[in-house]
Amino acid sequence: MKNLIMSVILAFVPLLIFSQQEKINVIVIGAHPDDCDGRAGGTAIEFAKRGHNVLFVSVTDGSAGHHEIGGAPLANIRKLEAQEAGKRFGIKYLVLDHPDGKLMPTLEIRDEIIRLIRQWNADIVIVHRPNDYHPDHRYTSTLVQDAAYMVIVPNIVPDTPPLKRNPVFLYMEDNFQKPQPFSPDIVIDITDSWDQKIYALAAHVSQMFEWLPWTSGTLDKVPAGEAERLEWLKKTRQPGELSKEKMASLVKWYGAERAKKVKFAEAFEICEYGRRPSEKQIRELFPMMIK
Repeated sequence: MKNLIMSVILAFVPLLIFSQQEKINVIVIGAHPDDCDGRAGGTAIEFAKRGHNVLFVSVTDGSAGHHEIGGAPLANIRKLEAQEAGKRFGIKYLVLDHPDGKLMPTLEIRDEIIRLIRQWNADIVIVHRPNDYHPDHRYTSTLVQDAAYMVIVPNIVPDTPPLKRNPVFLYMEDNFQKPQPFSPDIVIDITDSWDQKIYALAAHVSQMFEWLPWTSGTLDKVPAGEAERLEWLKKTRQPGELSKEKMASLVKWYGAERAKKVKFAEAFEICEYGRRPSEKQIRELFPMMIK
């Protein structure tokens, strides 16, 4: 009888250990509402569906990103769109009130970023790279980079307790080549989350179906119906073939067999300013990497 009881207990031990594991806290910080979504939305879904915590932050209010609407009316629209996108991703979404197109890397905003990272008790922080076409993107990156060490310093922003250890800071992917091209250090398979990502992106109506098509000269191509718009967005967001560098990274993290099956992926570069994770730590922080 004792042996039977012990066998039952041992059978449940892995489940008990799993249930007691701490949640991974991820914060993605972009310059505008929808910036986080396009580059890290699939990864956010992969974390969220495993029960981990993800926060998207837009540092500006998005009040300049439209060809017909602007100011407070547009800021309100974009905040509501971000909240809806957050629901579709299964995450929390926060839009700060700094004016779109006028962001500067001030001490006050840096302190605000430090507070947010600390309050979220972040394990992973994701942001734009510092070389980017948009000044808001560049300065958002600068703000987060400058916060990377300060989040563990008790005498900086003393009203919010410092983190006990520095998070891993990552850059979202871009195509800029100077001063150096993006390095896909970590690549996440989002094939199973692709449709949900597109559905969440579609919540940003003012951007996906109005502003961005207007800037690219394709506004007349946008369908009117909701279902047709989703298919159009899926088609226009379809990425090209995975690069050799991304495939090599996928093989490293997922194994060759799994890598062959990947259709859609999101890539991240490790920032030198945060914690320098070992391969073992990266696997612990990204539990979706299963060989």
